Amino acid sequence: MASVPSLLMALLLSSYGPGGALGCDLPQNHVLVSRQNFVLLGQLRRISPFFYLEDRKDFRFPQEMVDGSQLQKAQAISVLHEMLQQIFNLFHAERSSAAWDATLLDKLLTGLHQQLEDLDTSLVQVMGEQDSAQGRAGPTLVLKSYFQGIHLYLKEKKYSDCAWEIVRLEIMRSFSSLTNLQERLRTNDGDLGSP
Repeated sequence: MASVPSLLMALLLSSYGPGGALGCDLPQNHVLVSRQNFVLLGQLRRISPFFYLEDRKDFRFPQEMVDGSQLQKAQAISVLHEMLQQIFNLFHAERSSAAWDATLLDKLLTGLHQQLEDLDTSLVQVMGEQDSAQGRAGPTLVLKSYFQGIHLYLKEKKYSDCAWEIVRLEIMRSFSSLTNLQERLRTNDGDLGSP
């Protein structure tokens, strides 16, 4: 049976087409950087899953934020940006560096930063088309709450290696959900409802 990271990687690779754009002008290497970030998240694994089964937690990932058929392009790009920003902040935290291989962590942070810069440009482009800060605020507040729960969990578990591993797996799951949203952005203009 295939491992969860292998299945997630297959999902990630199959969801990207050759263009890699999000309905805006992202550089061609954005898709490559996203793939590399996902692989790096997998490579950060340090502990066998059997050691942290009792620490598992359902963080209640707001799947509706990435599945939401009511999202407009600006909202979707804003959701992508917020997710990547929160993931960057999480792994950039001082206590994170003790849990991971420094070289892999630096590569991940560099890749996330590059994706954020790409999305900054894209967000500016679509804001001209759809200037509705209030419409983007709701989804990003939900995401901030989700990540606050992750931060509280880490604090509660005293930033243990097991807690970080649980969080790493959660971030891999949420990261793979982002790819589906990116695919929908590439294939639909404006409204992300059913194709």
